[in-house]
Amino acid sequence: MFYRVSLIHVLFVLSFTVSAGQVVPNPPLISAKGHILVDYDTGFVISENNSDILMAPASLTKMMTSYVIGKQILLGNISLDDKVLISEKAWAKNFPDSSKMFIRVGTEVTVRDLNQGIIIASGNDACVAMAEHIAGSEDAFVVMMNETAQQLGMFDTVFVNSHGLDADGQMTTPLDISILASALIRDTPQEYLIYKQKVFTYNNIKQYNRNSLLWDKHLVLDGLKTGYTKKAGYSLVSSGLDDGMRLISVVMGTESKPSRSVESRKLLKYGFRNYISKELIKPGQSLSQNKVWKGLTDTVRLAVLDGVTKTIRKGADVTFSIEIELNKELVAPIRLHERLGYLFVKIDGIEVSKHPLVSLDGIEEAGFFARMLDGLLMSY
Repeated sequence: MFYRVSLIHVLFVLSFTVSAGQVVPNPPLISAKGHILVDYDTGFVISENNSDILMAPASLTKMMTSYVIGKQILLGNISLDDKVLISEKAWAKNFPDSSKMFIRVGTEVTVRDLNQGIIIASGNDACVAMAEHIAGSEDAFVVMMNETAQQLGMFDTVFVNSHGLDADGQMTTPLDISILASALIRDTPQEYLIYKQKVFTYNNIKQYNRNSLLWDKHLVLDGLKTGYTKKAGYSLVSSGLDDGMRLISVVMGTESKPSRSVESRKLLKYGFRNYISKELIKPGQSLSQNKVWKGLTDTVRLAVLDGVTKTIRKGADVTFSIEIELNKELVAPIRLHERLGYLFVKIDGIEVSKHPLVSLDGIEEAGFFARMLDGLLMSY
């Protein structure tokens, strides 16, 4: 049995208009094999085409290598100051016609430098060096990459190496890459900071970040990654903030280096120009006080710990309302942050999402006589 309680009269009905009268055009046509544009905070897909098409990832693979590195640093398993002995397999000469950091066999290089070499210089050699440092071998590291992909929900992705050079069976989709981009931003913020760095110098060799949109004065971008192989074509993952909204753009399989930037710019400008992220409920905001039986306190506050944010078309006159549904009568004891039901968000009367509703208070049981009295009152 569920107890649905309307909070509209208790809390609020949200009604607002943004840029009234603006007509929102359809998303632009994107010259790529597949693409997706996502609001990072809400997961709302603003534009997509062939977002589930299987493609070679090329150097977008390095985003997963970077993610695993970032997680290992957070876990304390490796340190930025660790020195990595460069093996024969990681030697730059093994990658003659591809991007590299120019590390030499037998030298020691810090994790800090190798990490930048992966993200900024797109060094295939640096990927192998870090894979061996973390897992003992590149093959073992690839197992970690694939396990992590499954944990993140990248169910159509398979990695075969740590750097993204074409290999049989190595594949991903624009959707999966957008999931990985979100995870990098959310789970490894210090790692993600490196993605906006424009220049990296190692061994007196200066290399520039291949993401040309970082220099675009009309966009405020702080990542992410380019990719190219003959099999994959030209790809670009981009992310940035504008007016409090973060967008993630994935464009895969364009025909040239300039086109991946042009198509990504079209997507991002469309999203920022025509949409906003609206915070409806703040994280942990007390939404109501509900009756508690048999407790030392008579009421408990309810909240959505993560808050509620929605992606809204500019120019839309939208009415939001919320309801809560309790999964039981509230009887002490109640634990702090115990899930007690769900909050439902409606747009123009249509339910669009639900969110776990938890207690903001821990409520202990009252004494024997108080519990007995409440028990009698509950029976009426």
